[in-house]
Amino acid sequence: MTASTSAGASRGARYNIGQVLDQLRPDFPGVTIPKIRFLEEQGLVKPERTAAGYRKFSGDDVARLRYILLMQRDHYLPLKVIGEHLDAIDRGMEPPAIDSVVPTVPKVALAADGLPSPESFRRTSDLRLSRRELLKVAGISEELLGQLEQFGLVSAHTGTGHFDSDALVVAQTARELADFGFEPRHLRAFKTSADREVGLVQQVVAPLARGRDAAARGRAEDATSEIAALSVRLHATLVKVGLDRG
Repeated sequence: MTASTSAGASRGARYNIGQVLDQLRPDFPGVTIPKIRFLEEQGLVKPERTAAGYRKFSGDDVARLRYILLMQRDHYLPLKVIGEHLDAIDRGMEPPAIDSVVPTVPKVALAADGLPSPESFRRTSDLRLSRRELLKVAGISEELLGQLEQFGLVSAHTGTGHFDSDALVVAQTARELADFGFEPRHLRAFKTSADREVGLVQQVVAPLARGRDAAARGRAEDATSEIAALSVRLHATLVKVGLDRG
């Protein structure tokens, strides 16, 4: 789809702003009249004006608005970049290719046995996702995310309301488990087990963190990563053994 074409819209027809809103809302429920006016103020759409000053939008104007909203919703493009795309279209050119801007899960460092290595517990990610982005990238519904939050499996950062890469991994994994009939309430057992393991690791590492020398904190962090990796290996192996015996 381009900003210069609109299926089913007559090039000669003219629409007031309310009619334009009615055309856009089925695909973009969040669009409002103030939003359309703002896009006009930014120079991204230029409807005709009647002698009385009323806006009259052409079919091309509606298609242009649809393009803008699509680029914002699906590709998270800023208005400046969308404006460059529209300028290219206006000059008879193809808009620039859109690179993937969908956040992805950071790679997990794996040991030779395919399980998370100590390095994977040391790594941090700057990934920050809005609620809508998390739903889109993880491929889950609002209902599933709400249940994951209810059972303490996923939570947004206090203050910013953003979700990190760990929340993304949990959400994607919950979606995949759902294919096998697992519901969020079933996953509480995993959370309870993980909390017990965390408590045990913290109990063992606490004396190291209380050291008086400057390197104490670093030693405690290294020990935490090593123990965490070992605990995951032990847990995975015990699950495997139990299933084999079953």
